[in-house]
Amino acid sequence: MSSGYNKPIPVPTPESNVFWEKTKQHELWIQKCLNCNKPFFYPRMNCPNCLSDNLEWFKTTGLGTLYSYMINHRPVPGFEEDAPYAIAIVQLDEGPRMMTNIVGIENTPENLILDMKLKVVFDDVSDEIAIPKWEPV
Repeated sequence: MSSGYNKPIPVPTPESNVFWEKTKQHELWIQKCLNCNKPFFYPRMNCPNCLSDNLEWFKTTGLGTLYSYMINHRPVPGFEEDAPYAIAIVQLDEGPRMMTNIVGIENTPENLILDMKLKVVFDDVSDEIAIPKWEPV
């Protein structure tokens, strides 16, 4: 667990409890609609494609590609030591996209190549919360 973590910590909701329980176990789970068979992220009570509430959770491969990013040089409070850092969108191999941070490499345009393969890693920020982040494969 990180000591002295001074960034905002997510607060699980009824819709996202399963997601956060699984990240605490260092697993990335998302939802899928059983009516239209489409996976999606972020957690919610109804399918964003067909509005069905016939949903299930499933474990992802934990792999994806860098879809887009921006490098932040002017951090908000709590993120000063991380700057510059990437605010990225990763396309999961299962299809949905997730906003995240890229770790394990210096966040420069030379290193952040669109479509580069990434794998999920977890930052244990408290006893209850592990935040998924992504690093190059």
